[in-house]
Amino acid sequence: MNQENNHIIIAEEIIISKIYHIRGRQVMLSHDLAELYEVETKVLNQQVKRNSGKFPERYMFQLTQEENDRLRSHFVTFKERHTKYLPYAFTEHGILMLSSVLRSERADKVNMMIIDTFVKLRELMFIHKDLANQMEKVQDKIIKHDNQIMVILEYLKQLEKVKLEERDYKNRRRIGFKR
Repeated sequence: MNQENNHIIIAEEIIISKIYHIRGRQVMLSHDLAELYEVETKVLNQQVKRNSGKFPERYMFQLTQEENDRLRSHFVTFKERHTKYLPYAFTEHGILMLSSVLRSERADKVNMMIIDTFVKLRELMFIHKDLANQMEKVQDKIIKHDNQIMVILEYLKQLEKVKLEERDYKNRRRIGFKR
């Protein structure tokens, strides 16, 4: 993360590393957002509380102790934070709303980068889903062909069995008169 001539540059990988999947949603945590906005987490949380009407639960929610502990245990790189408050999780819409309450040029620019990253991730998920669907169709065709091949192999086995029986019949020891 650096600044060049009033341009803010945050590597996309840094933003992606701060996006978590919690309660079936992609979210970013308050302390990570505060770090990106270069404000104290306390300041970010105060602004959110002052404008609580702009942050319904579908935009932002507070993690439970269990969710917070699970994040800590799941991610070794998850920084140990000693605070008495559980972090807030912001959805994409909540992050958009943050720029309106923080009212800084940096917040606006960082939000654009974050939203662009969310959009790219969504596009990648659609591409992945499309590839998965195509793979499933190919797999279905393979299964169908495998079934057809199995039928042909079974037919060939039966044909081989009939030919062996015919050969055994011709080569049998005959009883009766010899010519």
